[in-house]
Amino acid sequence: MTHTDISMVRRRLIGAATVWGLTAPWWAHAAPPAGTFIERTLHHPVPGGVAVLDLGTAATMPVANFNGQRVLVIQDADRHWKAIVGLDLKTRPGQHSLVVQGQPAVGFRVGSKRYREQRITLKNKSHVNPDPQQQARFEREYEEQMQAYASFREEGPSNVVFEKPVPGRLTSPFGLRRFFNGEERNPHSGLDFAAPTGTAVKVPADGIVTIVADYFFNGKTVFVDHGQGLITMFCHLSTFDVRVGDRVSRGDVVARSGATGRATGPHLHWNVSLNNARVDPAIFIGAFQA
Repeated sequence: MTHTDISMVRRRLIGAATVWGLTAPWWAHAAPPAGTFIERTLHHPVPGGVAVLDLGTAATMPVANFNGQRVLVIQDADRHWKAIVGLDLKTRPGQHSLVVQGQPAVGFRVGSKRYREQRITLKNKSHVNPDPQQQARFEREYEEQMQAYASFREEGPSNVVFEKPVPGRLTSPFGLRRFFNGEERNPHSGLDFAAPTGTAVKVPADGIVTIVADYFFNGKTVFVDHGQGLITMFCHLSTFDVRVGDRVSRGDVVARSGATGRATGPHLHWNVSLNNARVDPAIFIGAFQA
């Protein structure tokens, strides 16, 4: 094994050991501190990004909130609590505060980021301007998804650094201003990967399946709750491999990619949500572009 390979293994083991109160390997003190690993990987405080904030070494896990939403808190190998805060695309650049029960607020700064545009032509005109019945269906489905995104389980995630859910190349990044048949719609809330129909979609962390459904825009869709407000969503699927309520482990196949819903061809759309804020999944797989 080369020196580079050993270093890579060490970095992955440190990250795995620190994401939820686990003890770091014996050699961790000779490497960069575990907290630094998490911050270096996830700390990108821009709209659509993530802020990693130190909450000290309290004996019990602090309870923290941002914009009225409970946030994910993990403990590193040095017993420092870290808040992993999702910042949605509407977050204004500038100074912000994290509210922590029984402690002073933690201030942090959000920078700016400019996202590109994407223009798509759809043959199915109802996927641009749905009729009243389709609109009513969309609204029901939207509410169901919003409830899933807003859920918070006390159990923490198994890991917060992910592998890609499919092996394909990235085709559409997060945050694109999207125009369908010339009409502007919501920005792109996830990542798109090239994935031929039937490609296995693997879950990036342990969790509980909360939605298995066929939606008007998203097509066949799976939601997985990983704990403490960390939610992942996979859509435009062809088939399902799980049911609501199933417990899944990191690397399990939850579905197969497809082209259902508002899609121009086979691919996987993948969302990551923290404290009910859709954030750039590229951050979690080390592919974030500043």
